[in-house]
Amino acid sequence: MATAVRILGIAGSLRKSSYNRAALRFAAGAAPQGVTFDIFEIDGLPGFNEEQERTPPAQVLDLKKRLRAADAVLLSTPEYNYSIPGVLKNAIDWASRPYGDNAWSGKPAAIMGASIGNQGTSRAQYHLRQCMVFLNMFPLNQPEVMIPVAAQKFDAQGNLEDEDTRKRVVALVEALVERTRKLAGQAERRA
Repeated sequence: MATAVRILGIAGSLRKSSYNRAALRFAAGAAPQGVTFDIFEIDGLPGFNEEQERTPPAQVLDLKKRLRAADAVLLSTPEYNYSIPGVLKNAIDWASRPYGDNAWSGKPAAIMGASIGNQGTSRAQYHLRQCMVFLNMFPLNQPEVMIPVAAQKFDAQGNLEDEDTRKRVVALVEALVERTRKLAGQAERRA
């Protein structure tokens, strides 16, 4: 029997009808057997304040607790001004602080993103990868899931309708599960 895997999904958008939230919901529903999928909403996270990092708000403590309980992370991000949204960077900063208490550390990660433009969040995804170096995360290199012209891929209710995109999201989740299990097996052999 395959090892159970817990994935924490985070959408980098606050908009309730966000394509990135919709893509994350599809990924959660398409997760293979033996995988549990939890979604953390970053709505309401206060702006990171270094003066509060040792006594963070309850929502930050919950984020860090859920990150630590997860075996892997799936981030779905829009692209704002050629980069990651401030709200997602804010969540990253809170969960990585104070120095030495980084809840992201050691987590396998996958990134996807949807955009109304033609780039499909490519630049934001590369910036996230840069952050993951310092965070000591293990991002998947492939498959890449960049969803361009998202309005044509989702219906009015936020359901992912484009079959090619659906297949790529499923392949991403499967690759994340496989990577997570492989890393867990390596850690067990070293122990």
